[in-house]
Amino acid sequence: MLIPMPTDIMTRKVVTVKTDTPILDALELIAKGDVSGLPVVDDDMNIIGILSEKDVISLLYIEEDEQEKTVADFMTQPALYFEESESLLDICDFLKKNVFRRVPITSNGKLVGIISIRDVIEFILRLRGRVPLSAYSAQQ
Repeated sequence: MLIPMPTDIMTRKVVTVKTDTPILDALELIAKGDVSGLPVVDDDMNIIGILSEKDVISLLYIEEDEQEKTVADFMTQPALYFEESESLLDICDFLKKNVFRRVPITSNGKLVGIISIRDVIEFILRLRGRVPLSAYSAQQ
């Protein structure tokens, strides 16, 4: 059996934000996109950091005016990422051993995709001849 590559399972249409994105706009993207985090990129799609649900949970009790807060005030940096040529097994080991639920995928340092734990689970189901529920729901 051929070892799958990150490009075989990664999500290519990645929702991203910039450092100057207002934090409440980023929260809306997380909520509407049903994602647990967003890569933070510059104009050339270089990864600067990542904004996760955990990074913004302090907004519940922050007393400062959040209208002036941006992604830069909350993001985690540097972002950890893998190149698209790296082993999918290494990425799975990374996700298993760390608290991260997703990892950006790059090509020559530029963001080209993201792999989440859910992507891996759905790939396992496809390998075993099972249709993931997300594919079933999309057909309805």
